[in-house]
Formats: sequence, C-alpha cells, structure tokens
Amino acid sequence: MSDTPFGFGLPPEEPEDGDEGKKKDQESGGGQGPANPFGFGGLPGAGGFGGGPGADNPFAAMFGSLNPTDLGAAFQQLGQMLSYEGGPVNWDMAKQIARQTVSQGTADGTKDASVGPAERTAVQEAVRLADLWLDDVTSLPSGAGSAVAWSRAEWVEATLPAWKELVDPVAERVGTAMGDVLPEEMQAMAGPLIGMMRSMGGAMFGTQIGQAVGVLAGEVVGSTDIGLPLGPAGKAALLPVNIGTFGKDLGVPKEEVQLYLALREAAHQRLFAHVPWLRSHLFGAVDGYARGIKVDTAKLEDVVGQFDPQNPEQLQDALQQGMFQPEDTPEQKAALARLETALALVEGWVDAVVHAAAKPRLSSADALRETLRRRRASGGPAEQTFATLIGLELRPRRLRDASRLWASLTDARGVDGRDALWAHPDMLPTATDLDDPDGFVHREQIDFSELDKMLGEAAGGSEKPNLKKDDDTKGDDTE
Repeated sequence: MSDTPFGFGLPPEEPEDGDEGKKKDQESGGGQGPANPFGFGGLPGAGGFGGGPGADNPFAAMFGSLNPTDLGAAFQQLGQMLSYEGGPVNWDMAKQIARQTVSQGTADGTKDASVGPAERTAVQEAVRLADLWLDDVTSLPSGAGSAVAWSRAEWVEATLPAWKELVDPVAERVGTAMGDVLPEEMQAMAGPLIGMMRSMGGAMFGTQIGQAVGVLAGEVVGSTDIGLPLGPAGKAALLPVNIGTFGKDLGVPKEEVQLYLALREAAHQRLFAHVPWLRSHLFGAVDGYARGIKVDTAKLEDVVGQFDPQNPEQLQDALQQGMFQPEDTPEQKAALARLETALALVEGWVDAVVHAAAKPRLSSADALRETLRRRRASGGPAEQTFATLIGLELRPRRLRDASRLWASLTDARGVDGRDALWAHPDMLPTATDLDDPDGFVHREQIDFSELDKMLGEAAGGSEKPNLKKDDDTKGDDTE
C-alpha cells in the first residue's frame, strides 16, 4: 500500500530530479497506480470525460480492473480521497494526473524524452545568442539569469505553482457555493454531505486541471507560450522534444527554429523581469475576472438535492456542463477586456521586437512569425479545456493589432520611447487604442513633446510653462 495521500502512487513530496523522475514514469507507464485512477478518459471541453469502458461509472471502471483481493485497498483509497480537506483543488492529484498524461505521449505518438547534455548546451547557446540580438532592438536588459532545457515532466513540475494561482480563485467560488445552496437550518444536518461534495469537487477539479496541464505539456515550447510567466522568475526554458515536433514539417533547419523560439522566450523574460508590476497586473486581472463569476445556484441545488455518493461522476458532469458562468456586468466585462488587452500588448511587443531582431539574420523569420501567430490565435485543446474550466481563453485576440501598434511606436519614438511606456500601466495603450494605433502614436508624440518643453522651460528659469500646443513640435522627436 502506498504511503501517498490517496494511495495511487503519487510522486514523492520532494520532486525527483526531472530527468530521473520522467525516466521512471516512462519505464513504469506513469507511476505505480493505473494510468488514470478514476477511469476518466479524454479532455473536458473536447468531448468530455468518457469514451472508454466504464466511462459511465468511473469508479466502477477502476474497481472492475482489480482482483477481489485488492478491493479492500481500493475502498481505502476511495476513503482517503473523500477525506481530502485541502484547498478547492486537489493539487496532489492534479500533479499525478499531469505526469501520467505526459508519460502516455502526445496524439502523434511522440513520447517525452530525457534531455541530454548536448541539448542542454544547445538551448543555453541559443538563449545566449538570442539575448545578444535582442540588445539591438530593445532598451530592456536581459532578464534570463539562466537558460534550461526541460522535458515535459519537468515543465509540469515547474509550472504547477502558477496554475494554482490562476485556478484556485474560480474553484474556491464553486466550493463556497456548495455550502451556500442549502437553507441555513439544513446546513448543519447536511454537513457531512457537503464536506463529501467539496472533497469530490477538489478531486474533479484536480483531475481536469491535471489532464489539461499534461496535454499542454505536450504542446508548449517554453515557459511563456500563453503570455503568462508560468515558470520560475529569471529562468528561460525551452523544451527540445516539443521544438522538434513543432518544426518537423516547416522545412526550416532545427537550429533556426530553436533560435527563433529562444528569441521569444528571452524577450518574454526581459519584459517580466524589468516591468515589475506586469506579473501582478496579469494575474490580478485573472483574479478580478474570477470574482465576477456567478455560480448557477439552481443547477447546484439540483445537484446537491440528488447527489448520490455511489454516483459521484454527476458532480463532475455539473462542473463540466457550465455550472458557473461569467456575470454580464460592466465590472466583469471590464476585467475581461483588461486581461485580453494586457495579453495582446505583451504578445504584440514580443512579436514586434523578435521580428526586428530576427528579420535581418534569419531567412525563415517571416515564415516562423506567421506560424506562431496562427498557433497562438487558434489555441490548442488544452487551452480550450482551461477555457471550459474557468470560462477564460488565455490567448491574445488582438495580437496583430498590438504588434502593429508597437512597430508604429518604434518608428515614431524609437526603441527607448516605445519601451518607456512599460513604466506604468496607465501609460499603456488601451483596447480603444488598438482600434486606432496611429491616433495613439500621434497623441503620444504630442504629449511627450509638451512634457519635454515644460521640463526644458522650467530648467531655464521660465516663470510659467507654455502649455499651448505648437504644431511645429509635431514629429520633432521622431527618428
């Protein structure tokens, strides 16, 4: 019997060395337990949890695979799961499911692989060269204190803390709602049932998140693919096995593909390292969006009233079928617009500076740029799963508009003037500005020139700054 919290052969509390842990996963098929301890199959939001023997009753599927002598251990495992008293998401289970998903490989048959010394050296050299190229096109200094090559399993381990920060606010609202749907006088009597449902909710969320993160690990090429800093600060990371899959049919040398992706990773690292408010701004926008989510209490009351401990998948179905939806309020719309605009500005800036660095040096720069733009615009199945889970798609809808705006700013104000806008969130373009980038660039030119005049006159001893706009100043500070 395993000494893990649920007895399903979870990884040890102290993470194994990434390569060693992943190698063991591959050799054992993803751990000591079954490939999916609850019998869930497929992705929510992409066909649901089903599609296999016993899908109608995942616990029956699990127990049916055991010998009669193992039933006692199985029920003990179930009891441990139901006794979970942690946060709104069972993150131990999420990590286990993610690692097992990784060990099974991607749909095209690509398996995770240990990262060898040659690949690690190649990634370090690519990031080092990328940083040299970026020095010519941005005033922000390098933000990568180190460069690492990750396997998929290592990506899972490194990014789970960020996923926890993103998902917990939404899951918490659902967990709280479970205790609020019953009349107050009935809540004391129904305490054990509500506690069981919360434990089941934590397990279901953990399973869904684990599967989503596991599938996403088979798609990402670095630590910043979705526009958010998912990995440790100051650590530029690339996944050689996924880079190989990404570039397989592009007709571009692998070294060029890896270098272009290293440019993107290094550019993200510069932005998040030297714009200190940016990470909290993005994660705060996600949290603000989560606070506006409204739980469908009528549906939840129906689930509570009919909850059958012998049929726990009905709670999972409720979670999957839209039990919570964003409220159609001005505050919720503003939170969503703020997040989408911020993501577009981040991705647009990275797109613009990477293109400026790569275009003169890589013959494949245009083709790689367009491929990545389309990839980010369409999203993958795991991103769609995350959208189903919290009602939010983490991809920039207006990437091209933002990239054009940053390019125009570069032409008008130069690299330093463009990057100076990251000094404060109030200086950044808004969603309206993305509709009229030329108007924003023109307005910023006037504002900056007036500020320069005021500062100059004050330094020269002028009694009163001349605030009258002078048409002759238009374009004085363009390059």
